[in-house]
Amino acid sequence: MSRPRHIAVIDIGKTNAKLALVDLPNLTEVAVLTRPNIVQSDGPWPHFDVDGHWEFLFDALSQFHKEHGIDAISVTTHGACAALLTRDGQLAAPILDYEHTYSAEAVKGYAALKPEFAGTGSPTLAGGLNIGAQLHWQFAQDPTLRERTAQIVTYPQYWGHRLTGVAATDVTSIGCHTDLWLPRNGRFSDLPAQLCIADKIAPVRKPTDILGSILPEITHRTGLPADTKVSVGIHDSNASLYPHLLTQDGAFSVVSTGTWVVTMSVGGTGVALDPQRDTLMNVDARGDPVPSARFMGGREYEVIQQGHTTPPTTDDVQRVLDGSIMLLPAVEPQTGPFAGENMRWTPTEPEVASGARSAALSFYLALMTDTCLRLTGAQGPTIVEGPFAHNIEFTAMLAASNGRQVLTSEAATGTSIGAALLFEKEANLAKPVPATSGYKLAKLRRYADLWRSEASV
Repeated sequence: MSRPRHIAVIDIGKTNAKLALVDLPNLTEVAVLTRPNIVQSDGPWPHFDVDGHWEFLFDALSQFHKEHGIDAISVTTHGACAALLTRDGQLAAPILDYEHTYSAEAVKGYAALKPEFAGTGSPTLAGGLNIGAQLHWQFAQDPTLRERTAQIVTYPQYWGHRLTGVAATDVTSIGCHTDLWLPRNGRFSDLPAQLCIADKIAPVRKPTDILGSILPEITHRTGLPADTKVSVGIHDSNASLYPHLLTQDGAFSVVSTGTWVVTMSVGGTGVALDPQRDTLMNVDARGDPVPSARFMGGREYEVIQQGHTTPPTTDDVQRVLDGSIMLLPAVEPQTGPFAGENMRWTPTEPEVASGARSAALSFYLALMTDTCLRLTGAQGPTIVEGPFAHNIEFTAMLAASNGRQVLTSEAATGTSIGAALLFEKEANLAKPVPATSGYKLAKLRRYADLWRSEASV
């Protein structure tokens, strides 16, 4: 395959489905189209609108190829998602939304099968955030489903399969708190055998492998050449991490921000992970274990702002710092390092659509992120990817709270750039830049210390 230039990146997040066209030599996004990822309520359980996404992707691929040309396709998606395929490659059942919750009886039944955290690095998570729990529940709901399932693929590879007809899983997705994988050993846990699916999980491959070329149907619908290659694909948080694995030396951390804020610490202090604090062991694109922690920061942002975001002025920020106006965990109490705790404001709650509310929320999100970094033994600089990288109050508080340098990525979407790089390991990567702010460090640190005390960190 000749060196590709324009990589079409299918990026399916929990909030939006996206197609981004990345100019690989320059690592810039030439074009982006998005579609809301609205969970469907019909059928046997809440599920993702994959057929709607598929039609959107056909149209977007056609448009991008006509306007710019597409040389290859890469795929990145959220984790905690598996597709069950029949022998003819169709879905055996709708793809379950991982936020769907199960009965106490189902939870108890799965707990008896779940492998030990010490081996999997996969804590017990809410709903179907453990793929093993999803599969256990689905098979119980439909006793014929296991027999109808010929192959199980993780979510990036579901889209790859629709593009190429080739079934696979990738190591970053199968290692993403599934309970199915042993990150330190690089092999399956005993759970697939207990669920009677050990022979059904598609082969585990590296994200940088080529899955195959597009099917004739794709060529016909989009005008793409028949030899257009598709990468195996990658879990979205690991897509954000991947460029920095290629460029950083020594210890560092990456904070991937979106619906989820995921912290990943490379070369840290090797602390023991605490499954009660929503820490986990991810697996990077090279197959190596990466201590990680997360919380639903993007979701929490939306809940607090209620659709009315007002950028804070300097006076708003000073009011919050001087008055110690704080949002304490947890806005989303089912996940994160303070799961089970209920949010509260102190001493008073700022008005909705006020700059003070935005400032206090940004500080809260930064201090939640700092908590996650501490829990994973983070050392060295912290690189912030995604929308929070442009939030000055967030990056200023994050730097002040732990005393380590915070860098931000100039890329509009870290996941898309990382996924595109699966085709090019020698690209000229722009280094992240130091985050700056004009806020007084002493005041930020005092606020951070008080927040930790109030939150009982």
